[in-house]
Amino acid sequence: MPANLPPQYFETEKKLKSAKTSEEKIVIMEELLSIIPKHKGTEKLQALYKTKIAKLRAQKQKKQATSRGGPSFHIDKAGAGQVVLVGPPNSGKSQLIQSLTNADPEVGDYPFTTHSPYPAMMPFENIQIQLIDMPPVTPDFLEAWQAELIKGADVVLVVLDLDSQDTARDCQMISEKLKEKNIEFVPAGKRIEPGNRLFRKKALIAANKTDRPDADLNLTFLLELTGSEFKTVPVSALRGDGIEELRAIIFGALDVVRVYSKEPRKKADTGDPFIFQKGETLMDMAKTVHKDFARKLRFARIWGRAKYEGQ
Repeated sequence: MPANLPPQYFETEKKLKSAKTSEEKIVIMEELLSIIPKHKGTEKLQALYKTKIAKLRAQKQKKQATSRGGPSFHIDKAGAGQVVLVGPPNSGKSQLIQSLTNADPEVGDYPFTTHSPYPAMMPFENIQIQLIDMPPVTPDFLEAWQAELIKGADVVLVVLDLDSQDTARDCQMISEKLKEKNIEFVPAGKRIEPGNRLFRKKALIAANKTDRPDADLNLTFLLELTGSEFKTVPVSALRGDGIEELRAIIFGALDVVRVYSKEPRKKADTGDPFIFQKGETLMDMAKTVHKDFARKLRFARIWGRAKYEGQ
């Protein structure tokens, strides 16, 4: 059976040949898995990439285990932004990653299924957003490397279990545990003011397991704790409820804009946008294209809803 791979697959595959680090290769292969159509003709290709990803992760963990001073992880940012998932044991973070991306993390109905960071790429419209699953946070467990990954991320997605005995208390515990590491959550969309020794991180809440019997009651208690400031999205990673809404809210929290390049007398390339933080300028884009391009730039034409065409 033919694979019928789209043109985007071959463009992404080219990046794999120039990737140097294991992290880069894993991110690109995750992106390829998200692009490959899911049917019988691509099963072998999907299996090939999953095997390669598993081998790279195993090699990486082996190196970390033999290094001095305990584990230390760094994951280069990829796509339109980096979102770290944090949550208590059995909140369903890995299953949520599986629902939002085409990655295949280990999912188990027992605590600490995830024992090292797991990056995956979430497709949203014509871009990809990097999600990172991590081991759960408990009153006694939050490793230094987890705090460092959270500090470096663009957004934190707090995943809570609506089937827990006390969902609101779990949320409070995570907030208190991170404050011990000088990390404070602020609602996504709110201006982040410099903190006194605190790393202030934009946060969203995914209230998972809406398919469970006590979900509505636990959600009510959770909303009483968080109020209307923090965006809370009820989802079921198992059933798929709320997944598309969550994708859009994650994108909005990154506070980025997509900019499309256009060669003279040709249509704009709307398939592969440049990604910039809101507030960045035309010169920032010129520098991204090439430093010489920025140095020699005399003018540019801009198209957009708030501009005259070709202004």
